[in-house]
Amino acid sequence: MVEEDPRRQTKGVKMLLGDPKKAIIRLALPMMLAMSVQVVYNLVDAFWVSGLGAGALSAVGFFFPLLFLLMGLSNGIGIGASSAISRRIGAGDKAAADDVAVHAILLTALISALITVPSVMLSPWIFSALGADDVLSYTVDYARIMFGGTVILFFMNVANNILRGEGDTKRAMYSIVLGSILNIILDPIFIFTLDLGVAGAAYATVLSFFVSSLLLGYWLFFKRDTYVTVHLRSFRYNASVLYEILRVGLPASVQQMSMSISMLALNIIVVAVAGSDGVAVYSTGWRVVSLAIVPLLGIATAVTAVTGAAFGMKAYGRLRLAMNHAVITGFKIELVLAALTFLLAPQVAAIFTRAENAAHLAPDITVFLRIICIFYPTTSFGMQSSAMFQGTGNGTKALIATIFRTIITTLPVAYVLGVTLEWGLKGIWAGIVVGNVIGSVVIFTWAMAFIRSLKAPSEEGRPECPECDSII
Repeated sequence: MVEEDPRRQTKGVKMLLGDPKKAIIRLALPMMLAMSVQVVYNLVDAFWVSGLGAGALSAVGFFFPLLFLLMGLSNGIGIGASSAISRRIGAGDKAAADDVAVHAILLTALISALITVPSVMLSPWIFSALGADDVLSYTVDYARIMFGGTVILFFMNVANNILRGEGDTKRAMYSIVLGSILNIILDPIFIFTLDLGVAGAAYATVLSFFVSSLLLGYWLFFKRDTYVTVHLRSFRYNASVLYEILRVGLPASVQQMSMSISMLALNIIVVAVAGSDGVAVYSTGWRVVSLAIVPLLGIATAVTAVTGAAFGMKAYGRLRLAMNHAVITGFKIELVLAALTFLLAPQVAAIFTRAENAAHLAPDITVFLRIICIFYPTTSFGMQSSAMFQGTGNGTKALIATIFRTIITTLPVAYVLGVTLEWGLKGIWAGIVVGNVIGSVVIFTWAMAFIRSLKAPSEEGRPECPECDSII
């Protein structure tokens, strides 16, 4: 283990190496707030777009899975970097953590540049193939602007994950909150004041991403008071570092892309059952679901960093304690949110169906929310298990688990209930619930077996943690 100068440790790093239960909560809270604001922006965005009518809502709905795909790819690379950085912090090797950050940023620039041009050019063909012919012009206008901002989106997500990897979730929060609040302000200006319509929503989003990226770039390249130091001029390609990022990053990207593929497939199933109105119901309702599971996402970012540091220290009791505390905390929070979603579903649906030609969607959105909220609590078991696999460098295990949950179980069940048994949209929503519940239980069982298989070395020289040998 490389000796680390304690004077170079930031508050975030000290937290990673301290009490795992406290670290989970303290690192998760800023990300919960940041992601809540981000999802509120998404809801506000849907609110303003809904004022343009059902066609505009459908257009955004058709792009939503592809946005999720881009977010998944960029976040995957970021998770790979975050995991590698936190493990090197646990091992006390700062120089190696710096090297990971530089490789991740340059890899991000390369991949995002390769995506932008073909995506912009092929937008009409892509969305026609996805069944958006009746709202194609709206969809293409929105998508081309969003695709044009790919490089900005990628840098923002990877830089954010670098900060999370070193335990600096507060500054990661500040950048997300800044972009989201700016987006909320710009949406009505671009959509209505400047009369840009659905394209205005895309312009507002890309500009907000850009401002967030400027702040992140300032911290990493100019102020340089982060634990990780980024020196692009001194970059030396190292295949082993790239492998460490991709070993978790590629499975994490595919993992998140598999969720996008699942959403695309579900879109196709929904179109077959209820046309573009069904897509509007699904995409609008899923924005509410995204807000409800924000606490789990915040906890998951903490789990990746804390379990990564514990794994780097070979402190497996600490790892087990962090994992169990995260799962139970998430389960309790989601029970409350599921109850609130069920009770307030009609009021929430009314908010997104203000336009006269969208009012008929309200009953279907209400039904969607009241069915889908059933899987909130059990999602904690699957999500925190995947985060633990990523933190410990086992990206492939996290990928396999997610594919099982989002594709192998969810899609067939949704198709059978919605199409084969002709239960319609209610059957599709029920299929999503059943698939997610089964997947989460299986993933958690596998994660517990993995943790039990770890063999702890001698306790000598490891930080004290009286609770770490107990399972809560």
